[in-house]
Amino acid sequence: MSGRNVERKPVILWFRHDLRLDDHPALLSAVATGHPLMCVYVFDPCVERSAVEGGAYRWWLRGALAALRKQLQSYGGTLLTLAGDAQDVLPRLAAEIGAVTVFAHQRVLAAERAQDQRLVEKLAQCGIGFQLEWGTVLRHPQDILTKDRYAYRVYTAFWKALRAVGAEAPVSAPQEIVFCGLSASLLADMRLNEERLRPVVPDWAAGMRASWRVDGKAGMQVLEAFVNDLCCDYAKARDYMAREGTSRLSPYLASGMLSPRRVWDVLAQRGDDGEGAQVFLSELGWREFAQYTLFHVPSLSYENVNPKFHAMPWRRSEQDLTAWQRGQTGVPIVDAAMRQLWQTGWMHNRARMIAGSFLTKHLLIDWREGEAWFRDTLVDYDPASNAMNWQWVAGTGIDAAPFFRIFNPTLQAEKFDPDGEYIRRWVPELGALSGKALREPWNASVTVLRSAGVELGQTYPRPIVGLPEGRERALGAFKAL
Repeated sequence: MSGRNVERKPVILWFRHDLRLDDHPALLSAVATGHPLMCVYVFDPCVERSAVEGGAYRWWLRGALAALRKQLQSYGGTLLTLAGDAQDVLPRLAAEIGAVTVFAHQRVLAAERAQDQRLVEKLAQCGIGFQLEWGTVLRHPQDILTKDRYAYRVYTAFWKALRAVGAEAPVSAPQEIVFCGLSASLLADMRLNEERLRPVVPDWAAGMRASWRVDGKAGMQVLEAFVNDLCCDYAKARDYMAREGTSRLSPYLASGMLSPRRVWDVLAQRGDDGEGAQVFLSELGWREFAQYTLFHVPSLSYENVNPKFHAMPWRRSEQDLTAWQRGQTGVPIVDAAMRQLWQTGWMHNRARMIAGSFLTKHLLIDWREGEAWFRDTLVDYDPASNAMNWQWVAGTGIDAAPFFRIFNPTLQAEKFDPDGEYIRRWVPELGALSGKALREPWNASVTVLRSAGVELGQTYPRPIVGLPEGRERALGAFKAL
């Protein structure tokens, strides 16, 4: 438990996308000063990431802030949550409480890094320090470079280099934290109304509440359960969409409730050289590669990494885009994926590839439309992972799948949802169908459809594009480049 220190001037610990106490170097640096802490989170619509975070992530954020506050209360402190431009909020807060230094973690998004630089200058004018640590990635992005000191552009080479040096070791939460007092009137006009982060009318978050635990212990418990029960089968199980074969750690990592270095360390401590553990580590490495790439390629979120695709004749079709968003494309595996996303705020990784390929290839719609929709609907939204994975599936990015690699949705369903369990769960109007008729109802006989209570165009839509036609259109557009 903490004591109180009213004599020494306080320091500010600014929580951002690192909503935890474990493995928090900025927290340890702040505690090491011996000054009392003021812990603050700023909901900032003035930088790119905060401006675009969607409703699903905000729902998650509300729970994550409550969980962090509870952890701080166990030490005798609390969390001050504010709203506004951090360039205005932080200097004002520091002046109000007489703070001498602001501590925080480094960020990779260009708009956030630019804001930090402006804050350094603004705080310095007031005689206030701003100390930044690296604590949200496995390694500093400048640690992993080619022999010529360039950033890696191919994942396999990056992964080999990262494995050679390993992740930075995680640090434990401090045993004691000294806090400064928090008055009810402090920055009352800038307080964040956290209730406004959750949907009210309509309340569309019921499926998310049923799917996720958002509390301080949940991330580590999910990690431990995965390591103990699922990790050994991960290499194969992760692709089967109806199975609980993935780690489901992504929202805890995206919000910073769980440290990637802690995840790496837990796997390393097991000493598991099995295929499942190694494949999972490589997936953690892929996440790191996304953070690394966004650091070195600031335009990743909004511009084709491969300039060849600047001339790509993407289609603009609000009708097709809306059908895809609502899970009404008439292609069952795609619709199942999109409905899972809408209801739970998450989509199985294999399903993300299928849905992404369908949008960018069969519908020939710009990957940025998909990136924006996922940004609004994912509880695990992360600007680096979201952008890099969309550019990967579209064929426009670093180490991307070639554009002519077009997923066949029905073959993917046959291979990775062989019993049709995933489709039936999320597209219940097709629940009485099976086999090929379930995967391709447009090719089923009228008799089969009627016996299952399915009428195409009425109870379930006809495909908005023929799969062969969509494929040929995409290849033709690519060749025209």
